[in-house]
Amino acid sequence: MITPDEYTFLADLLKKHSGLALGPGKEYLIESRLPPVAVTYGHADVTALIAAMRRGAPAPLVKHVCDAMTTNETLFFRDSKPFVALEKEILPAAAKRAREQKRPIRIWCAASSTGQEPYSIAMIVAQSEHMLGGAKVEITATDYSAAALARAKAGVYNQFEVQRGLPVTLLMKYFAPVADGFELKADIRSRVQYQEINLLNPYPAHWQFDIIFCRNVLIYFDVPTKKDVIDRLARTLVKGGSLFLGGTESTLGITDSVQRVPNHPSGVFCRDGDQALILASAAA
Repeated sequence: MITPDEYTFLADLLKKHSGLALGPGKEYLIESRLPPVAVTYGHADVTALIAAMRRGAPAPLVKHVCDAMTTNETLFFRDSKPFVALEKEILPAAAKRAREQKRPIRIWCAASSTGQEPYSIAMIVAQSEHMLGGAKVEITATDYSAAALARAKAGVYNQFEVQRGLPVTLLMKYFAPVADGFELKADIRSRVQYQEINLLNPYPAHWQFDIIFCRNVLIYFDVPTKKDVIDRLARTLVKGGSLFLGGTESTLGITDSVQRVPNHPSGVFCRDGDQALILASAAA
């Protein structure tokens, strides 16, 4: 059992490096997730691991600890409504804007985990190409966890994972059976470019996106961190761009850099003054 002082040390480290606000009463998470990390680095238990880190933890160890404590819960087409809005409304509007500006549609999955979300988007894009008027689509997927990104790039999912949210028609169309489950076909995998990004750090200065998915991530951050991340996400949105947050996530009382589009069922947000553009695309 770790001591309160050890818990405080780890909670502070996690918040500083990953944004994860552990809060009180989560000792069980540390005690269940960090023993393999301790063994990997030659320590007898979590207490010994923490003692070594307090003497000076190298960056790879800090990253490994943060990775182990990160929740990577995800599934294909999670919550469905954002993906319906993407296909029927947001993507066609982005295609019109991109064609007018003679550039590709740019989509960012800001916490892509093991790839189910960006690949869900890629499947929608593949099935919507006839409606895009020739506009190309670039999908950038990022995550803090190197292990999650490695799994995402492999594109192999077990029976349980493909049963969670993935329609059987898409399983048959875009996946091939392999020894470990089902492998996503190369056409869909090649549509997504992965990068390891910490949302707490500055984003590349040139990044500008039509659509951002940052869903079910902010719930793990405290209010100042939420504000910082949302404000910087907002600065990467093009005029008329859309930000999708999780169904329970809100910016109310946190920041005014984006606002929820009124009467929209999918939890889509936009920059100040762009609500009319989103609503107009819905009515078109």
